[in-house]
Amino acid sequence: MYSKVQRVLVSGGGIGGLAVAKALAQRGVDVEVVEARADTTVTGIGISMPNNALRMLNALGVLGECIDAGYVFNEYVRCSAAGEMIVALPSPGSADGVPGFLGIARAQISAILRAAAVSAGARLRLGVTIDELTDEADSVRVRLSDGRTVEYDLVVGSEGLRSPLRTRLFGAGADPVFTGYSVWRAKPVMKRRVRAMTKFAGATTSAGLVPINQDEMYLFHVTAEPGNPHYDPGDFRDLLHERLAEYTGLIAEVRDNLPAAPEIIYSPLFEVHLPAPWYSGRAIVIGDAAHAVVPHLSQGGSQALEDAVVLAEELTQRPLGEALPAFMKRRFDRAQHVQRVSSMMLRAEMTGQPASAASPAEQGSELSQEMAAIRSYLDQPC
Repeated sequence: MYSKVQRVLVSGGGIGGLAVAKALAQRGVDVEVVEARADTTVTGIGISMPNNALRMLNALGVLGECIDAGYVFNEYVRCSAAGEMIVALPSPGSADGVPGFLGIARAQISAILRAAAVSAGARLRLGVTIDELTDEADSVRVRLSDGRTVEYDLVVGSEGLRSPLRTRLFGAGADPVFTGYSVWRAKPVMKRRVRAMTKFAGATTSAGLVPINQDEMYLFHVTAEPGNPHYDPGDFRDLLHERLAEYTGLIAEVRDNLPAAPEIIYSPLFEVHLPAPWYSGRAIVIGDAAHAVVPHLSQGGSQALEDAVVLAEELTQRPLGEALPAFMKRRFDRAQHVQRVSSMMLRAEMTGQPASAASPAEQGSELSQEMAAIRSYLDQPC
């Protein structure tokens, strides 16, 4: 029977990797984090984090810092393409005082988690990757790209969509699957004009605005992109402007205040469907590496945070041979459910409905019921 872990290597310095490093280090585990990037530059603009993610940040002891750096809101607003409100749904905080939603810049939350992990004792190595991994009876031997060979009790891969560790463990059968859709993100050159996550329903697209601090907001726009075409990044501004043509009102104003092309991010939407278990021997993958999800429930970073906190709890409560199955029992069905519902929401939005299909009141009622069911599920402990 494996003993409890004492030394862990985390591969990947994003939200999930830094969170699991912090969670383990604060429980007394010796943690090293290796990150392929040579610096701490963060790709991305902003992120919306619902209550279940904020409960995990609270467990990590960083929620207060995140709130100070971001923008708290407690409702979700749905509008027409012209900006006419269909419904404003309350998204209340939980009984422990954690808010309903937080918008925050990705660079900010990454910096907070990085500082927290290092402060807890985790060691961060930039520009370092795993070259070889050998599972032995009582350890996993890892040769790193900086020339070191080190033994650990466990390797945790939080390397994102294109995880090398996932491929090493499970082969190409678990490669990401393109959904047929992509998301454009940009921070408009104008002051924040929304007080909550606000989505605008086009005929067969959706656009949204999320406040990320007192002054700024970011735009996201989901579009069908059959065949996963490649676009010249220099054309991103013109392409996004063109795709927002059907919107009037506030989104039209945002469209006319888009930043320069290099500041716009275009991301094809992929899913990862890795069967259980997400581990093999003394190595496990979490977050997008195991169950990448489309962003329609704001659950990409949220599920990575849940993975991180739950894995740390299990690893420090029981021997490794028991901890990994216990982790899967708590996380697999929940992650699969979130992925499935998010995917259904994506396809429902992009299919579109005739304008006469439902009145605004009927649309609002349906959405209220749908969101209440989702919130009830996510409120359950993970």
